[in-house]
Amino acid sequence: MQLKGSVTIHAPRKKVWDFMTDPTQIGQCAPGVEKIETIEEMKKYRGVVSVGLGSVKARFSGEVDILELDEPNRAKLKAHGTATGSAADAVSEMMLTDAPDNATLVQWTADISVSGQLASLVSRLMVPVSQKLAGVFYDEVRKRIEKEDSE
Repeated sequence: MQLKGSVTIHAPRKKVWDFMTDPTQIGQCAPGVEKIETIEEMKKYRGVVSVGLGSVKARFSGEVDILELDEPNRAKLKAHGTATGSAADAVSEMMLTDAPDNATLVQWTADISVSGQLASLVSRLMVPVSQKLAGVFYDEVRKRIEKEDSE
């Protein structure tokens, strides 16, 4: 499943980059994140995420590997997680560019694949729910950075 989107954040690119590459900050914005721990700073993280798709809930444990970092322009990561009877893999990329009025445009893509029990039960819900969760995440990121920038 391919997802993509963009968000304009009214803050300088370096500030957006620093926020978007801080797992603690990101974890507070992402729906369902229960825990994030650093295995290797700016390289590898481990976490637990709960996801609800309709009436089906899954709790994924997994790892995130940072594949590429080009500060403050682009980041690419790969995630793999497992839940009871299911697995999920994702490759996600974000690109940051300057926007008018000292703002930053964040363009993102995510290629997500879910297999096993979860996929067979709720396949038709995955794209709309995932797109909605991504929207919630980026909206929260924008709010937090803009609030921080105005203080």
